[in-house]
Amino acid sequence: MHMSDSLLSPAVGAAMCAVSLAANVYAVKKIKQDGICTEKVPLIGAMSAFVFATQMLNFTIPSTGSSGHIIGGILLAAIIGNFPALLSISAVLAVQCLFFADGGLLALGCNIFNMGVIPCLLIYPLIFKPLAKNGITLASIASAVASLQIGAFCVVLETQLSGIAALPFSTFLSLMQPIHFAIGIAEGIITAGILCFAHHYHRRPAITFAALAIFAGCILSPFASQYPDGLEWSIEKTMEKNFN
Repeated sequence: MHMSDSLLSPAVGAAMCAVSLAANVYAVKKIKQDGICTEKVPLIGAMSAFVFATQMLNFTIPSTGSSGHIIGGILLAAIIGNFPALLSISAVLAVQCLFFADGGLLALGCNIFNMGVIPCLLIYPLIFKPLAKNGITLASIASAVASLQIGAFCVVLETQLSGIAALPFSTFLSLMQPIHFAIGIAEGIITAGILCFAHHYHRRPAITFAALAIFAGCILSPFASQYPDGLEWSIEKTMEKNFN
């Protein structure tokens, strides 16, 4: 769901950069107030590397010709806390933008808001934590679906407000929401599985997730789906309908 610069106007891009920067500043302030022991730093680093690697692993959405990847915001928040999670996913997105041309500098603020602020500061405290009392699987799936649905809507809204791309709002929205609903369910199941795994292998989580990051990046990456992701697929289908 990484937005590209071509979808955004400078005004919208700059405004969202300011919003995301403010959210990160607030997260830093909360972390300083709450305090984070130095023992947690290696885990934060390992989890950041793990999410970075798994975001590169697109999985196919059956019968659609599309694919998706986990966002990782809920997973990070559940393991390292929601404020460190926001800083972590912001760093991941910045590295992807600067070194892998995934997104763009103008779109970085939007991507951090859509994939970081929404799951970490909104969905995690309001949906995941209350539902987690009744089971990790339910909480993970509901939270992932909510994050993807709101994030997808924000992508459409930010695109519409920019007025750069010729993508009709209703058509674009009608394609973005269902495909990201499917992606959200998949992410929720994956998140629940990883959280259950972390619960059973919690003695050295930093080492465990660092090893998993290497495994995902080196061993699993060749098997990633080659189909366009949900956003790219939605843009293609919207353009097809628009010209037809």
